[in-house]
Amino acid sequence: MSSFKGSYTYSVDDKGRINLPAKLRKYVSPEANETFVVTRGFEQCLYVYPADEWNKLEQNLRNLSNYDAEHRRFVRTLLELASEGQLDGQSRLSIPQELREYANIREDVRIIGTLDKIELWDPKIYEDYKRSQSEPYESIAAKVMR
Repeated sequence: MSSFKGSYTYSVDDKGRINLPAKLRKYVSPEANETFVVTRGFEQCLYVYPADEWNKLEQNLRNLSNYDAEHRRFVRTLLELASEGQLDGQSRLSIPQELREYANIREDVRIIGTLDKIELWDPKIYEDYKRSQSEPYESIAAKVMR
């Protein structure tokens, strides 16, 4: 079970590769075999799942109904740009151009651990997202953690 946490800012190289921080790599289970799936996330970020966590998500997707239009749309949108890859010898993960464009990731990337997955953000978009949240963290925590 993954337990990603923390926030890091790294550079993106000319080939669209990002270095996965060692503090996050230590939480990748051996079952993942250093294989990850990168896909479109919410709020204009990317989600990076280790293969074992992705397999759990796929099981949930398989339980959705092909006869429900919302289910079909969600599955298509999530999987349309999904890309599987492995860490290279320098612990870098290649992020396809179409996904980088979706998230506006160019020179730098904000890497955030969110338990079972890692989020990749353009640093400016992430700061704008945080500023746009009008409800205080404490209020949200009180609602969510009841």
